[in-house]
Amino acid sequence: MTKLTLGSHPYLLGFEQLERLLERNAKSGNEGYPPFNIEQTSERGYRITLAVAGFSEDDLAITVEDRQLVIRGRQRDDDDTRVFLHRGIAARQFQRSFVLADGVDVAGAEMENGLLHVDLERAEPEKVVQTIAIKTQ
Repeated sequence: MTKLTLGSHPYLLGFEQLERLLERNAKSGNEGYPPFNIEQTSERGYRITLAVAGFSEDDLAITVEDRQLVIRGRQRDDDDTRVFLHRGIAARQFQRSFVLADGVDVAGAEMENGLLHVDLERAEPEKVVQTIAIKTQ
């Protein structure tokens, strides 16, 4: 018996890319750090909020690579003169990835009280009706 996938189903033509995106997201290695929320802010708006306490704007990078939103954080520990008696706050790096649907774009990002807010907008889809001519032979 063969495995039925999105790309092989007879009614789902052209969805091979969706299957590849799901596989890529499953392999992206997102762990539980940093914690995040995703909320719908309007009919076409979304907001991803990451808890990035201890990170400054310079420590964070937000990119969109091949319809994938990638948020990276890397703290710089430049001060070698500090002597820690206990270090419970780790200066660890992270990478969080979110797959964006076609038509969803990053509208902006802001930091507020240790939270990084990334706003997304979904464009209004164009309603297109196409008439196909039937050729006779």
